[in-house]
Amino acid sequence: MQKQMIWLSLAAAVLVALPAARAAAWDPEEAKKEDREYEESLADFKKTEPRLKVYFENAYGYALFPTVGKGGFVVGATYGKGRVYVGGKLVGTSTLSQGSVGATVGYEAFGEIVFFSNKAAFEEFKNGHAKFAAKASAYAIKAGAGTTADYDNGVAVFVKGKGGLMADASIGGQGFTYEPVK
Repeated sequence: MQKQMIWLSLAAAVLVALPAARAAAWDPEEAKKEDREYEESLADFKKTEPRLKVYFENAYGYALFPTVGKGGFVVGATYGKGRVYVGGKLVGTSTLSQGSVGATVGYEAFGEIVFFSNKAAFEEFKNGHAKFAAKASAYAIKAGAGTTADYDNGVAVFVKGKGGLMADASIGGQGFTYEPVK
């Protein structure tokens, strides 16, 4: 059993490291493709759930993660790359990561958007202090279904499954990094 846990831990580490391997060399075509991915993800969030309009209009800023991968077998990992906007302007990049041990089996991909209600909530995120509590949950978005959410500790989180609605929209234990745009 201990040997299996070691292999599962290594598999989870590889899952988290894969996106970093893609960033080895800058390619202008890849950069354009990545820009389109963010534009399409943002348009999809807005189109699928028009009630997010109030968040875009009133939030201090937001972090957009077009694709977050979550997978594992007993030991799980979650990883996604994002961009951070304040006042509609790109101000930084971010990574989202989470590790877990327990009843994790399989893989899923989803988009995630984190709204900051005010500057203080954004500063907490920017300074690496934004770690969602184990009890925190995101609001799952599905076309045609109503979505309502309130800010919790200055943030509101929405997820949108890729290829279907997520069975588990839990975000407990997610951690973030932030890098300002130069």
